[in-house]
Amino acid sequence: MDFRFDIIINAFPLLIEGAIFTIQITALSVAIGIIIGLFVGVARISKIKIVKWLAAIYVDFLRGTPLLVQIFLIYFALPVLTGIKMNPFVAAIAACSINSGAYVAEIFRAGIQSIDNGQMEAGRSLGLSWFQTMRYIIIPQAFKRVIPPLGNEFIALLKDSSLVSVIGFEELTRRGQLVIARTYASLEIWVCVALIYLIMTLSISRFVAYLERRYQIDDRN
Repeated sequence: MDFRFDIIINAFPLLIEGAIFTIQITALSVAIGIIIGLFVGVARISKIKIVKWLAAIYVDFLRGTPLLVQIFLIYFALPVLTGIKMNPFVAAIAACSINSGAYVAEIFRAGIQSIDNGQMEAGRSLGLSWFQTMRYIIIPQAFKRVIPPLGNEFIALLKDSSLVSVIGFEELTRRGQLVIARTYASLEIWVCVALIYLIMTLSISRFVAYLERRYQIDDRN
């Protein structure tokens, strides 16, 4: 069986466009997920029991159910309750964001708890409140430590974003399916799609490694 490069050349612009949509979904979802995760992560170590309990429910539910099911709940089930038709792009961002937020929350919780307790005591002795100490002393230090796992979360979500193809959003995987439906060249297209994903994930890995080295140097200085 001949490997048809002409099909890949013709389909490449469509696949690259799909890859751009994939990056957009991932970047937006991780950005929103970091905001959600930061607040939920802090809530997880809060001394207010109800806040800690609600944060634990959020994390356990989102981490304990598949992302695919969460996408279905938001795209198909939520409109039944609200009567509002959900846009595929909005549904994709919403599902990926809340899912990412649960994982990022645990990353931040671990990062915050890795900071020596003396840092909190020092902040309180300076007259700072618990929240001020977290904001100005603990979280900035923790953020440097969570860069590697945040990078891993970005890579994981980049690959998991392929699941939004089930609701018709034309990211990279969906574009590949559409091209295959027209050309029947499954081998060529899936190899090309896999290589594009590989290039994206390796690029992110290298960038995260650069950030990690930079902040380690800053810490030594």
